[in-house]
Amino acid sequence: MTDTVFKLGAEEAGDGRFRRQQSKFRDWADTTEPGRHDLYVSYACPWAHRTIIVRRLKGLEDVVGMSVVHPYRDERGWAFTGGEHRDELHDWDFLVDAYDATDPSFEGRVSVPVLWDRQEHRIVNNESADIIRMLNAWGTEGPDLYPEDLRAEIDAINEPVYDNVNNGVYKTGFAGTQEAYEESFTALFDWLGRLDERLGGRRYLAGDRITEADWRLFTTLLRFDAVYHVHFKCNGHRLIEYANLWPFARELHQWPGVAETVRFDEIKRHYYTTHPELNPRRIIAAGPLDMDWTEPHGRG
Repeated sequence: MTDTVFKLGAEEAGDGRFRRQQSKFRDWADTTEPGRHDLYVSYACPWAHRTIIVRRLKGLEDVVGMSVVHPYRDERGWAFTGGEHRDELHDWDFLVDAYDATDPSFEGRVSVPVLWDRQEHRIVNNESADIIRMLNAWGTEGPDLYPEDLRAEIDAINEPVYDNVNNGVYKTGFAGTQEAYEESFTALFDWLGRLDERLGGRRYLAGDRITEADWRLFTTLLRFDAVYHVHFKCNGHRLIEYANLWPFARELHQWPGVAETVRFDEIKRHYYTTHPELNPRRIIAAGPLDMDWTEPHGRG
């Protein structure tokens, strides 16, 4: 492990509030053919994990290739260290090479996921919300995760879940002042309570059909007790204390093929070793020991 330190840079605002950088590459591919596109992902990252899950659910594993970065990240960005964490396309050492090949002037934080176009030798898109919709449109297997009749409701729930939960744990964890921390902490647990109540009256966030909204929430819930509760000081409640969110998360974890995409070892190694300002000794928390993701969920 290198001693080079990862830093938030421009995302650490002067008022103590964490402001996530906007994704730079937002092109859209309406169709694909086998071997045209590849994903660069991390099993540790919740944003990239969304794309790994949708790629599997939509039967695209033989259509869209995938290269996995190492879970540890320093200021040089996500790295390929060999073995399973190898760039299958170019044998690059760092994901920044993909950004440089696309736009040599790029100066932001190198992020995953990345959708790469082999034919044009460039990044098509590095916004997970866009990528999962492209994958959903390309795949012929599994349910439609963005059905036309539910799009308005999906969009309406995605926005506050992103701001207060998906990104809310980061705004809480990386808050630079007590005021900023308490502001995001309060919003986070307010929305977790709202979502728990919502799921008490319906199977999924948008009704009786699973959609992208559920998978977008799932990857945050999956990491909550193992990482965010401790590492990001999101200690208002644990996931297992919610009457509906915890069974909901177990149901999605037990969805065919999903458990195989979950790497708690990489998740914990990434978070607890990458942020020395939060965990300077880089000791990886051993727990929790009381979560059984295989326990029957009882939701239908």
